[in-house]
Amino acid sequence: MTHRETVNPSRSHVRALHPTTDHRPAGRPRPRVVPTGTTTDHEARPGSPRPGRVVAGGGQNGDMAKHGSRLRQSLPADSPCPCGRSHTYALCCGRLHSGESKAATAEDLMRSRYSAFVVGDEEYLSRSWHPDTRPRDVGVDADTVWRGLEILGSTEGTPFHDEGTVEFRARYREGGRDGEIHENSRFLRHGGAWVYLDALGGR
Repeated sequence: MTHRETVNPSRSHVRALHPTTDHRPAGRPRPRVVPTGTTTDHEARPGSPRPGRVVAGGGQNGDMAKHGSRLRQSLPADSPCPCGRSHTYALCCGRLHSGESKAATAEDLMRSRYSAFVVGDEEYLSRSWHPDTRPRDVGVDADTVWRGLEILGSTEGTPFHDEGTVEFRARYREGGRDGEIHENSRFLRHGGAWVYLDALGGR
């Protein structure tokens, strides 16, 4: 995963989108990335921020995990979905967060996890994380303004696959500084549902 802070590159405080360690076996080739050209510029902050706890979490959800809200914050049903798709939150990621539906693809899960960081849905982040790599506590911090998610590419991860990767860039603002998280994340099916496993690293 590549994490760059545009104002002060030496400051490392993000840790929750996906693990920073490359878990690929030695000699395993890097997955081929197929551009999808999906870009958003959505800014969202959880309402009524509460102090958050920094915990180890690794990856997409490790680096993003440090930024968020300890308690879930509600979005109006007709609000644009934070994930960047042209649907309301209630008809997009909100259905996954509530358990009304499941992610059909690895990208759907990636987007829903980003939205979960925006609204501070810690319970969803936990249950959509593979038990082999999930931390005991997905602590998140409310002092982050998430400014947008860009999907850079993906491999497999369709309804016909059991594994897939999604490369993304997530932009944020924290403490007056702009930053971004760049990562290539791996997803698996577990118990019939897509879950986040770990990070392969960014380009």
